[in-house]
Amino acid sequence: MDIKKKDIDALNAVVTVEIKKEDYDGAVQKVLTNYRKTANIPGFRKGHIPMGMVKKQYGQAVLVEEVNKLLQEGLHKFLTEEKLDILGNPLPKNEGEIDWKSDDFKFEFDLGMSPKFDVDVTKKAITNYKVVADDKMLDNQVKTIRKQYGKLVSKDAAAKGDEVTGTFINEEKGIDKSTTLELDTLSGKSQIKALTGAKVGDEVSLKVKGMFAEDHEIQKHLGVTAEDAKDIDEVTFKVEEVNTREMAELNQELFDKLFGEGVVKSEKELKAKIKEDAEKQFEQQSDQKMLNDVVESLIENTKFDLPKEFLERWIAVSAEKPMTEEEAKAEYERSEKGLRYQLIEGKLRAENNLQATFDELKEYSRGMIKAQMAQFGQMNPSDEELDNIAARIMSNQEEVQRMGEQLNTNKLLQFFKENAKLKTKEVTYEKFIKEAYE
Repeated sequence: MDIKKKDIDALNAVVTVEIKKEDYDGAVQKVLTNYRKTANIPGFRKGHIPMGMVKKQYGQAVLVEEVNKLLQEGLHKFLTEEKLDILGNPLPKNEGEIDWKSDDFKFEFDLGMSPKFDVDVTKKAITNYKVVADDKMLDNQVKTIRKQYGKLVSKDAAAKGDEVTGTFINEEKGIDKSTTLELDTLSGKSQIKALTGAKVGDEVSLKVKGMFAEDHEIQKHLGVTAEDAKDIDEVTFKVEEVNTREMAELNQELFDKLFGEGVVKSEKELKAKIKEDAEKQFEQQSDQKMLNDVVESLIENTKFDLPKEFLERWIAVSAEKPMTEEEAKAEYERSEKGLRYQLIEGKLRAENNLQATFDELKEYSRGMIKAQMAQFGQMNPSDEELDNIAARIMSNQEEVQRMGEQLNTNKLLQFFKENAKLKTKEVTYEKFIKEAYE
């Protein structure tokens, strides 16, 4: 067997595989001899079938199977030994031209070569948001906690700050949904005015438009889809309960209930704890935003060509269902950005040793286990306990894959934090959401 590669250009090549009779004949004869021993052909005893008849009936199929097996093994070995960095898989070039009645065969395959390029993570400055919990947020969080742990007191009529429980009704639209409204959360002045002073048993007509600041609140409280919500002009709200919520006292009993005995001892410490916990969560969101922005920047600023025509063909032949040329081109356009980043990320990981090892995965699983056990009060598990649970986790392939993805993302994130060109910007959470997502 002879295999040669010819470069068409920097991104395309053709591999030629020549297979001669002496390369496959022994394997073919061995298979046919076994067929002769085991085949059932009417009129002949098993094991006494003439070889000529075996060859006539099975020879062509065995030849094709053994040559293809030899071809795939040889091609794989060649690509591995030559360390060829290819995209997709080799595509047969002359498949329809093969004469299987011949003794010698010549196969050609198109290759799409991975492009050569450099990655510079410092090319463009990326904003790294430091999100802080400001006094306004802390005051609101304290207020929310006091309301949450306060107690409901029944009232005769609704007033500012009260909670009104009842049922939204619109017979024409099939709405009959029980819910609780906090008057302070309504954004519509006319709706607030209509409900203020309402008593148990009253039926209040409310305009749907503008009742809530967010559309999803309409869907939640009325029990309708986003599409149906657009067609609803007015609903009736039947009042069933009116309650005011007395705020919980900021005392040691509440602090202990929230964080454990003696952890927090004053409102100042409460706000400090809320700030600490909130900013940990903000950091995760900020990290994800930074990671997304670095990825977008790398895709935009790392320039290289791809073997477009080859990849369009490869997409077409790899698809589960047959694809037209136009469909394959459209799919390439949709997937090109993702492919570019796969190549960029792969290069970064290879050059900077950013791939998680088995030992790192095992240690990562131990850390996850310790954190979960701590939530249930087990603060000091033994090494034996951790190793036993980690071993069970590591035997689950899906779990290993999930952890591997998390750890690899963490490694990449840390690499960007240490090496990318970042400019830190301190903002409140409200401003972060506005700048980052709106």
